[in-house]
Amino acid sequence: MRIISGKYKRRTISPPRNLPVRPTTDMAKESLFNILGNYFDFTGKQALDLFAGTGNISYEFVSRGCKTVTAVDKDYGCTKFINTTGQKLEMVELDVVRFDVFQFLKSTKKKYDIIFADPPYQLTNILEIYKLVFEYNLLNSDGWLIIEHPEEVSFAEAANFYEHRKYGRVNFSFFNA
Repeated sequence: MRIISGKYKRRTISPPRNLPVRPTTDMAKESLFNILGNYFDFTGKQALDLFAGTGNISYEFVSRGCKTVTAVDKDYGCTKFINTTGQKLEMVELDVVRFDVFQFLKSTKKKYDIIFADPPYQLTNILEIYKLVFEYNLLNSDGWLIIEHPEEVSFAEAANFYEHRKYGRVNFSFFNA
C-alpha cells in the first residue's frame, strides 16, 4: 500500500496481515482522488474516514493538505496501527477514534467537507451510513459523502445521490450536500 500524492507521496505503508480489513485498491484509490481533486482543493478541508481499517484513505487526505482528518474504526488493532503510522509520519492533522461508526455518526457534533466510508461488504446496514450522515447534517455546505460498497448495493434512488463509479470490483457512490 502506498500514498499516491501530496506531502507523503510514494511512502509505503505495510500493515500487519492480521488486521480485519479489505483496503481500497491503489487503482480505485487513485481514481477516487482524481475525481475528488477535480472538485476540491484539499487545503484546509476537514475529512472523516469511517471504517478506516489501515488508514489508507486517511493518509491520502492528510498528504493532500486536509486541515483535519478523523479516522474512525472500532477495531483496536486498526486504530493502533493508524496511530503508530500517523506518529511515524508526523501527521499532526490525523485524529484516530476507536468507536463504533454508527454511534460516532449519532454523537459527533462536527461537520465535514468530505466523508468517506468503506464498510465491510458483508455489513447488512450499509444504507444506514447514508441516512445518518444526512439525518445528523454532518456535511458542510458543498460537502461530499462517498461510500465504497459491493455491487449489489444501490443508492441510485437516494436523495442527494450524485453518481456511481465502478473500478474493477470496487464501487463508489457519491452524494453531495
